[in-house]
Amino acid sequence: MEHEIDYRPSFALLTVHLDTGERLRTEAGSMVSHTPGLDVETKANGGILGSLKRSVLGGESFFQNTYTATEPGHITLAPPLPGDVVRHDITDETLLVQSGSFLAADDTVELDTKFGGGRSFFGGEGLFLLKLTGTGPTFLSSYGAVHEIELTEGEQYVVDTGHIVAFEESTTFEVRRVGGMKSTLFSGEGLVCEFTGPGKLWLQSRSQDAFLTWLIPQLPSNTSSSGQ
Repeated sequence: MEHEIDYRPSFALLTVHLDTGERLRTEAGSMVSHTPGLDVETKANGGILGSLKRSVLGGESFFQNTYTATEPGHITLAPPLPGDVVRHDITDETLLVQSGSFLAADDTVELDTKFGGGRSFFGGEGLFLLKLTGTGPTFLSSYGAVHEIELTEGEQYVVDTGHIVAFEESTTFEVRRVGGMKSTLFSGEGLVCEFTGPGKLWLQSRSQDAFLTWLIPQLPSNTSSSGQ
């Protein structure tokens, strides 16, 4: 399965080339365009319960689209947020992906949801992950630039949960607070994930939560200015 990534100043556009009979599963709403000869099937992959779990807990669409090439062609995809797109091929292994970062994968790759832990004492949702298992190419998106880190055996690395894109299951991880209660509440950092190698991590340079924290106070209020 060949692919191209077209980088622009603020976003990346993914083009995946499919030979006859190849199938690609994508997030609903990610398709930009495609050549003739691609049939699409929309369904709740993993059944109703599996799709509901993936949607509610994993932050992904309830329905997903599967494109099948009846002749050679290509499809272009774009993530919802401006940033990078990366490809990672898995071989009889598992990749854990932060909710919202899954863009597409070979149809043979199975998707499930996993709770990563770290439910905070003040009611935070913790870390919910998509679990991609099998063999085939996967395509991940980020908010901002992607930074890849490879950990050696026993090497540790601490990442804010809002900056995680994905990591290999060969790594072990623990979700925890930043220091004590004061640091958690006032440092601007909520939960972090401490990884221990071996394995690869993919991080994003921007955090959606941090952006929303900045944006929401800037939005106009609903208070009427009509003198009431």
